[in-house]
Amino acid sequence: MFELKPCDPITYRQQTRRSTLIVAVLFVALAMLLSSLAVMLFGEAGGDNFRYNVGGVFAGVLITLALVRGPFWTQPWLAPAVYGWQLKRNLMRVTNVMHKVTDRVQANDPTALKVLRFYHLGLTQMHELDANSSAQVQLVGEIEAHRAKMQALGLDTEQTRFDPSWLDSFKGA
Repeated sequence: MFELKPCDPITYRQQTRRSTLIVAVLFVALAMLLSSLAVMLFGEAGGDNFRYNVGGVFAGVLITLALVRGPFWTQPWLAPAVYGWQLKRNLMRVTNVMHKVTDRVQANDPTALKVLRFYHLGLTQMHELDANSSAQVQLVGEIEAHRAKMQALGLDTEQTRFDPSWLDSFKGA
């Protein structure tokens, strides 16, 4: 279950820039260290050591990915970036079946209505966090019409939780 969390967009952007810088510096340091080490151990003086340099960079990428997805994933300094990644991942899950969701919304399917409302709220938050107000302006009418439809049907419009299993019924249809 994924849940939307209140985030200050300015703080979010500062924290994600900082975590990106930390990961980038770590990658550069690892790539340089591993490339130098590979050339030192396996290379030839004055020879073509390109493959060892590339191997060191590739190893740096793999180690950086392993660190980010492993021990760093739960660290507080990476939490905003992890939240942003999870938000975008869940929105993409909905986007992948959006044509089926909108068909079911027209038929007043409660699950589809909840999924679309979560999508609208999540998309609104994503646009705020990424400072992309122009994309959000285009959706205001659609979002308000859907919210009004949910209210008319007596459904809760504060759909801040999303269970990816809700999409199972849309994938088979």
